[in-house]
Amino acid sequence: MKHPTSREFFAYWDAKRGDARAPDRSEIEPGAVRDLLGDIFVLSYDHEAGYPFRVAGTRVCALLGCDLKDKGFAARFTPDSRREIDDMITYVAEEMLAAIAGITAVTDDGRPAHLELLLLPFNNRAHAPISLTGSLAPFETGPGTLRDFTLTSWRYLHRPEKLAPRALRKLAIARGFMVYEGLR
Repeated sequence: MKHPTSREFFAYWDAKRGDARAPDRSEIEPGAVRDLLGDIFVLSYDHEAGYPFRVAGTRVCALLGCDLKDKGFAARFTPDSRREIDDMITYVAEEMLAAIAGITAVTDDGRPAHLELLLLPFNNRAHAPISLTGSLAPFETGPGTLRDFTLTSWRYLHRPEKLAPRALRKLAIARGFMVYEGLR
């Protein structure tokens, strides 16, 4: 993660999830991430509707030039990147792994702008709509209104596994032949 907003929001989200794969949506306290709220959003996991924004911070709305409530997130991307962003959102929501992506967009005057996208899952609850959160932060200050988002790079953030020490057990199968079986 290159952008400070992404690092801070991920660290907060990671602390809230503890040993779980993801925190519940109710565990995220807006006051705790007050300085980041302008760059944070929540999406509905609804492929048919293009993953509409449920909530979007003021800086995200300013970057996209409108109030984003109920507008599709995937529609912000170029047709070439749309399938990739669909796959990424599906993976984050269903596999409950965080994702980080580099995005290039075009400003109103045709200049390129570079952003970092962080997608984080919420814990799925029975009989509740699935949603995910994230942040969208530009690297340049004041890029203006952006359009034509293109994914330039992305990766999934896997949780480091805690490896238990292995116990070895020596088994005598036949005279002169030994098998060492590893146990967890």
